[in-house]
Amino acid sequence: MSASDHSALQNIRDFIRYGASRFSEAGLCFGHGTDNALDEAAWLVLCALQLPLTVSGHWWDARLTPVEKQRVMAVLDERIHTRKPAAYITGEAFFMGLPFHVDERVLVPRSPLAEPISDGFTPWLEVDSVERVLDLCTGSGCIGIACAMVFDNAQVDLADISDDALAVAQKNIQRHGLQDRVKTWQADVFQGLPATTYDLIVSNPPYVDAQDMAALTPEFRHEPALGLAAGEDGLDVVSRILAEAGVRLSEQGVLVVEVGNSAPAVEARWPDVPFVWLEFSQGGEGVFLLTADVVRAFFP
Repeated sequence: MSASDHSALQNIRDFIRYGASRFSEAGLCFGHGTDNALDEAAWLVLCALQLPLTVSGHWWDARLTPVEKQRVMAVLDERIHTRKPAAYITGEAFFMGLPFHVDERVLVPRSPLAEPISDGFTPWLEVDSVERVLDLCTGSGCIGIACAMVFDNAQVDLADISDDALAVAQKNIQRHGLQDRVKTWQADVFQGLPATTYDLIVSNPPYVDAQDMAALTPEFRHEPALGLAAGEDGLDVVSRILAEAGVRLSEQGVLVVEVGNSAPAVEARWPDVPFVWLEFSQGGEGVFLLTADVVRAFFP
């Protein structure tokens, strides 16, 4: 069925079902906010119609005008033919329930860190005592901005080596009205940051190893390689964070780093370090936490 021959499709439900079928037939890859064809189709159809993703089910029987049909078909076709993640097509993604602007200058937010951030990293931190937070390799700024929402007494620094990424992060700072408490820094890991210590350093750095980089699907290849690739074993950036974090943490500070499927490589390289691997009720893995004392003891 072409974009001009969709008379059999009448309501929102029809287009979501049709989109999901086409996505499955095309062998699309998911993982940038959804994990299946049906949810991806619903996201794109509703966004094309400028309807909220939380719209109630009875709206799905609403009939589309000819212009709306063309707009929806164009979005579905774009997803199939370009293999862009849906977030790059809509220009928006969500993290900890918050909306963020995204484009191909940054990774699409999908970190499991949203769960421990929303819990204030208890029991390792007390929300009211956190005064300074650093989000390393910030990308869109979603992690640091979410931290600013939870730790509402804290000043938050967002650091990234990419000026393009920081431009996106700045847009999200303004979107959430946090200009007074959240600041961006162009920095290569810690180099370029102000000489201060942090109660929380949190990072979702590049951690994809060479083998996995070579096997990326087209959807993931739309993302900036700078935010993904981290050498042969995926630990090029993580090793630098660990080596330098000790002098950047406050006395009771904590370091939290997402390493995804490079977690076995982390444990293999530093077998004596007592990493605390966070558990997630909403799914996810590969995030470790270290207290300042442990960081300084093992990475002096």
